[in-house]
Amino acid sequence: MSEKPLTDTLFSTLDLHPALLAGLEKAGFTRCTPIQAMTLPVALAGRDVAGQAQTGTGKTLAFLVAAINRLLSRPALAEKNPEDPRALILAPTRELAIQIHKDAMKFASDLDLKFALIYGGVDYDKQRAQLQSGVDIIIATPGRLIDYVKQHKVVSLHACEICILDEADRMFDLGFIKDLRFLLRRMPARTERQTLLFSATLSHRVLELAYEHMNEPEKLVVEAETITAERVRQKLYYPADEEKLPLLLGLLSRSEGARTMVFVNTKAFVERVARALEKAGYRVGVLSGDVPQKKRETLLKRFQQGQLEILVATDVAARGLHIDGVSHVYNYDLPFDAEDYVHRIGRTARLGAEGDAISFACERYAMSLPDIEAYIEQKIPSEPVTQELLTALPRPERPAEAADQSIGEIFKEAREQRAADEAKRSGGRSRNRNRRRGGRDGEAGAQARGERTQQAEGQRQGERKPRPSRPLQADEGRAAAAEGENPARKRRRRRRKPGHAAAETAMVVTSATSDSSLSKPAKAQQPASLLTRVVRGIKSLFSSGS
Repeated sequence: MSEKPLTDTLFSTLDLHPALLAGLEKAGFTRCTPIQAMTLPVALAGRDVAGQAQTGTGKTLAFLVAAINRLLSRPALAEKNPEDPRALILAPTRELAIQIHKDAMKFASDLDLKFALIYGGVDYDKQRAQLQSGVDIIIATPGRLIDYVKQHKVVSLHACEICILDEADRMFDLGFIKDLRFLLRRMPARTERQTLLFSATLSHRVLELAYEHMNEPEKLVVEAETITAERVRQKLYYPADEEKLPLLLGLLSRSEGARTMVFVNTKAFVERVARALEKAGYRVGVLSGDVPQKKRETLLKRFQQGQLEILVATDVAARGLHIDGVSHVYNYDLPFDAEDYVHRIGRTARLGAEGDAISFACERYAMSLPDIEAYIEQKIPSEPVTQELLTALPRPERPAEAADQSIGEIFKEAREQRAADEAKRSGGRSRNRNRRRGGRDGEAGAQARGERTQQAEGQRQGERKPRPSRPLQADEGRAAAAEGENPARKRRRRRRKPGHAAAETAMVVTSATSDSSLSKPAKAQQPASLLTRVVRGIKSLFSSGS
């Protein structure tokens, strides 16, 4: 982005469908951002685009306008069935897919188009019914969509006219690239469909994907140096591990930010940091993989509405979230990847606004700092950790009406939800719970697990004495087998190969008939008799000579 967040290019000067243009004007979109001004003339002409742009540049609106205008202006493919989608937008995370759908509804809700939002963690049957009823545009994450396409044949992509890949680099990071290739191969050939790809960086692997599945894409790049250098005031501290929480509380008590995001690297520290902030009197929300999807959406909405002051998150929320008014971003843990640093601090200073990004470079994560500074092409100014900063200023009492659900309750609900989901996937049983409870609950769980487990339970409750003596019985069985007296040993012989069984039978027969060949099989007698004849012949020669 340039210093000016909006260009002089008007949406009204572009070749847009009248209904779409009216929706944009109604939503307040009149002028284009740089990425929109670069992308739309190319995309509206039907050509493929590989665009490099950071979040907060307006790229979401760019590809939404391109896709919707194509569907309104062109007839569907001849082979399209009534329920087949005409456009597919793929996003790497649920939060980003939800945000894209939300942005589309701002200006396209009155258009004669049906949208479907498809992602995991919500009602499977409801989404399937929506797809089967027929939609025009699918906004989805690859994991859930491929389930409908591959396993259940719920939706077909053979009539998809335009495909949009948002945050393509993140698709690689999250391991979706194989699913992505599968979906692309189920669409019309690349010369018969339009493909728009957007990524924070057009790395070698992203460009390889583009040239493999796109039709001579035009490469468009919007530099991101102004996001990290000019409108975000960056600051760095070098605290010890035990100083990080006191330093965070001290800095928060001295800032006047209305909305603050705190990023950590692990889900475990999300809960730890959030509990400490809540104890200090802040209204806190959490966003991590441990929190169920519906609860995430609720917490995110409350944060956007200003009901929560601080949102503690992992990188699951670092990309694609369009939250206006975020004044401060704290990197409680420096990210491992320099690109993630840019995405994190991109939550503030959106579309020309200003913001602050404060990072903690502790011993555990400080090794990421050189890569980050090289990537943003500047050295982050640092400040000393003083005793004054480690002391939080007093805060007013938390209003009673602001209390909704504590961090402990949120994570308790999350654990219960995970246990319920696990029990549902395993047919209504929880092995961990049965193992902890034991006794009658364990017996009830064994009954639910079927006949095989019931037999095991009966053995456990019934005859217990023979179990410790099994090794002794095995030794006795070996001794008795040599005499042919142990029926258990006979059962073991029947499980051996036929050749082995025949050899053992021969050994038993030989043992009964000849003591001199006790350890030799019956077949071994043939060479012995031949040797005997040779010896006898030699003896006869000597005797005749004498």
